[in-house]
Amino acid sequence: MRIALLGDIVGAPGRQAAAAAVPWLKQEKRADYIIANSENTADGSGLTADLYKRLKEAGIDGQTLGDHAFRRAPVRAALESAADLIRPANLPAEAWGRGHMKLEKAGLPPVFVMTVIGRIFMNNMHGDDPFECVERWLKTLPPRAIALVEIHAEVTSEKAAMGWHFNGRLACVFGTHTHVPTADERILSKPGTDDSIPGAANPFPGGTAFVTDLGMCGPLDSILGRRADRVVKQMTTGIPAAFDVAFGRPVAQGVIVEVDDKSGLATGIERFSLEVKPA
Repeated sequence: MRIALLGDIVGAPGRQAAAAAVPWLKQEKRADYIIANSENTADGSGLTADLYKRLKEAGIDGQTLGDHAFRRAPVRAALESAADLIRPANLPAEAWGRGHMKLEKAGLPPVFVMTVIGRIFMNNMHGDDPFECVERWLKTLPPRAIALVEIHAEVTSEKAAMGWHFNGRLACVFGTHTHVPTADERILSKPGTDDSIPGAANPFPGGTAFVTDLGMCGPLDSILGRRADRVVKQMTTGIPAAFDVAFGRPVAQGVIVEVDDKSGLATGIERFSLEVKPA
């Protein structure tokens, strides 16, 4: 099975890039499922019920949200009714929506997905222990289930710790939030392999795909999807500026994970960056 994971969708250019990437991912890359983080879809911050539907209609099978999950109050109806839209699981029980989903297609094994929010330098949203949250969820899944966890976090070490902690128990751990694709995509090591942890015995079973950050679906000529001139002005003068979404060179970034149906673990991971023509 091949699962495509798209980075944070930022504004109109991100929506365009994500939608344009879907047929390419299905036809050229043979993706069986496509999952995207859509928390910045509405003008760069939040999601609306209408935009959720448009992304679904474009062919995205599952959508995740991060620290901007509740930025647009009207999204509540979609969060509480849609089975393919989730917010961070390690939030209080009173939070809108659900934190995990089960994606199903005829002729394919189901895919279980959870997203959690990091705890370090995440000022917009505060969550409980993400590690314990994932542990509890795993106990509810069937043996050898194909399960993926997104960690929406600022700090790279927190994302890496999530990957190693669940190495051998998840098909994939992938990071989002920072909008910059990292070049560390890999299958985490098994005990005794040449690339196991230096100076110590590798205590993890191995076989989990990992990448620190998927990047984004958005304008490449920007600063994290925002107009570069506005960001530079604030950083060089200290005067607040509106960080409007940029529009130059829409790009879809992410990874494709290949999973063994029998073991539920990863056999490959490939990073991609697809630039599309502006609308």
